[in-house]
Amino acid sequence: MKYFSQFMLLALAVAVLLGLQYQYWLGENGHFEHQKLLTQIEEQQRLNDNQVSANNLLRTDVHDLKNGLEAVEEHARLDLGLIKPNETFVQVSTAPTTHSRY
Repeated sequence: MKYFSQFMLLALAVAVLLGLQYQYWLGENGHFEHQKLLTQIEEQQRLNDNQVSANNLLRTDVHDLKNGLEAVEEHARLDLGLIKPNETFVQVSTAPTTHSRY
């Protein structure tokens, strides 16, 4: 009887340990889910950093457009094709040229 109670106590301890291990590795909010969430957080942080950079660039453009005529003129020249009176439009191509002797 003494050995049986010791065996039952050991079996109960092993069962509890296995249950806890299952919860840790595979249960809700377990190790694998935690790792998955950490990966998602890192990806979202990268997206947020990229968005912050884009927002800063747009904020700078808005500030320039509100406070300076040079930015408005640059936008009109580059995007809308503005040419002032008595100006000559010259377009320079930056494409590499290939010359062949044969």
